[in-house]
Amino acid sequence: MVEATGVGADSVGPSIEQAIKARAYALGFDLCGITRLGRPASAAHYEAWVDAGRAGEMAYMARNRDIRADTRRVHPGATCAIVVAMSYGGQEPASPVARYARGDDYHDTMRDRLRALQAWIEGEVGHAIGARPYVDTAPILERDLARQAGLGWIGKNTNLIHPRLGSFVFLGSLFVDLELEPDEPFPEDHCGSCRRCIDACPTEAIVAPNELDARRCVSYLTIELRGPIPLALRPAIGGLLYGCDICQEVCPWNAKFSAALPEDSPYAPREALADRDARTMARLILTMSHDDYLRTFRGSAMKRATFRGLKRNATVVIGNVGTPADADVLTDALDDPEPLVHEHAKWAMQQLGG
Repeated sequence: MVEATGVGADSVGPSIEQAIKARAYALGFDLCGITRLGRPASAAHYEAWVDAGRAGEMAYMARNRDIRADTRRVHPGATCAIVVAMSYGGQEPASPVARYARGDDYHDTMRDRLRALQAWIEGEVGHAIGARPYVDTAPILERDLARQAGLGWIGKNTNLIHPRLGSFVFLGSLFVDLELEPDEPFPEDHCGSCRRCIDACPTEAIVAPNELDARRCVSYLTIELRGPIPLALRPAIGGLLYGCDICQEVCPWNAKFSAALPEDSPYAPREALADRDARTMARLILTMSHDDYLRTFRGSAMKRATFRGLKRNATVVIGNVGTPADADVLTDALDDPEPLVHEHAKWAMQQLGG
């Protein structure tokens, strides 16, 4: 552990913690808080969730349990985490693609800015620090860490909610070996008796307040699931091609406080994903070559689903919202070399009466 020296060390002017937050805001982050590392308050909840099988095929969620249960194990020597949040445009219109994935990959943009924050801190304290940025890439219960740093509470839909920004935010953290004064954890839950997210979920994935069964979640089904989408859940996916924002869209905190995207935001929708309805976007995916796919989604979080996964999703969307005029793209999909795409195309053709 290294004691911070430099900014604020002589108690004149802003403290190092205030200076760090000011720099984080200058780098484009919308929220910043500090917490000490240790056992997350939600560790037991996470263990029970995994043991109940609610992670589905996300085997990585069950690995490194000892690390998830103690954030001091993530980056040896680190004592504190500087936790940041960055809005990705909750006021953007609904689309077949979840808002977070329409622009550039948040992993890259957030990590680059956290590295810039680290470099700035090192310049201010006058020496190198042991630090590492994390953006959804390590066994960390990140929403718990953000709540501990005072950035909001965890809502009934299991998303972190900030009272003046809502929940359409990316989370990231910079683990450091500096001794910093932590912020107070966010004090209370503000969901009250509201259950709009629970009632609006098309697949009933929010099985109880703060209890999400990923195996039923549209985001899991269209992104993380590598095999067939269960037959019983396909109709409920409707026109959702990649991910789902419904439980956030109906949240009163987002309706009132979610932010618009600035013109220069890296999360602005790329051309292929802007102003397209579900049927049109699904047809676009199904008529793409592999080279088209690589070119269109270079630097996009949507590559997480893989090309075969996107085509699987597109056939389901056509089956739900398409017309008999879409038999052409489904016929081509029936000849796809991927059995996964063929099977879903066959189901979609049956839905259209073919």
